[in-house]
Amino acid sequence: MSSSGIGQFIPLILIFVIFYFFLIRPQQKKVKEHKLMVENLKRGDRIITSGGIVATVERVMENDRAEVTIGEDTKVEVVRSTVQGLLNKQETKK
Repeated sequence: MSSSGIGQFIPLILIFVIFYFFLIRPQQKKVKEHKLMVENLKRGDRIITSGGIVATVERVMENDRAEVTIGEDTKVEVVRSTVQGLLNKQETKK
């Protein structure tokens, strides 16, 4: 009787393993990559925000904020976690 009880839990265990490898683990990896990208923001990086605004980082401040330029003479502060991606890095000219 105890062997049939264990046999009933095998499909549930397999479903959990499948969910872990196909859903949970990739999501955790994506969150780690996003956190690393946000921590490594620096002046001159071209970014895209969650609102779809393309901007250039002017200054990275404490308290998880960054000052970005979205147009000529238009600077705004954004929360760094709202940065969705890094478009390209501008190289400083010597």
